Amino acid sequence: MATVSPSEPWSYVLELPRDPRAVATARTTVRSVLHAHHLAPLADTATLLASELLTNAYLHTAGPFSLHLRGLDRERVRVTVRDSSRFVPAPFRARAAAGHLAEAGRGLALVRAYARDWGAEPAPRGTHGKALWFELVTGHTIPRSRYITPVGCADCVSLENARRAAAAAPVPDPQRLTLATVAIRSHFRNTHILPQRVPTP
Repeated sequence: MATVSPSEPWSYVLELPRDPRAVATARTTVRSVLHAHHLAPLADTATLLASELLTNAYLHTAGPFSLHLRGLDRERVRVTVRDSSRFVPAPFRARAAAGHLAEAGRGLALVRAYARDWGAEPAPRGTHGKALWFELVTGHTIPRSRYITPVGCADCVSLENARRAAAAAPVPDPQRLTLATVAIRSHFRNTHILPQRVPTP
């Protein structure tokens, strides 16, 4: 369920089930919201970084999660992913405000490389989980010349078909579906996102 605040600064909340299709739905939401609020230059970067946080929430937590988008001003947006786990991955763990949050985690290199700022917050008192967030500002985005477009990528198509087949199996196999999701994520990140794959002119 999505909620929208029409006031300034604007904000959106998208509640997501623990379903592999939820990440794609969230990516579409991020792009649509930023275009609607005249922040289209941030859409590519925001979608990629949000996908990283959302995929981690799906793979490493046992419950539902949520996406929060907030316009800070005409040039900045904050993207937050809330989930039910207290584990905080790097680089967020170094900035966690509460000492009881996890001390170790898996690095999210894309956030560190391209976000203007990022952080972690514990869930409100009496509840479980955490919030990971990052901020983007116009002009601080991924240079298009430094990554390979996924448009027309045969490997992307093949991996997505494998994921869909796992999701549609008559007898669900959670491990097979998780492995297929991880394979897509790894390919997309290593081939289409990480910098220096294409020499900058």
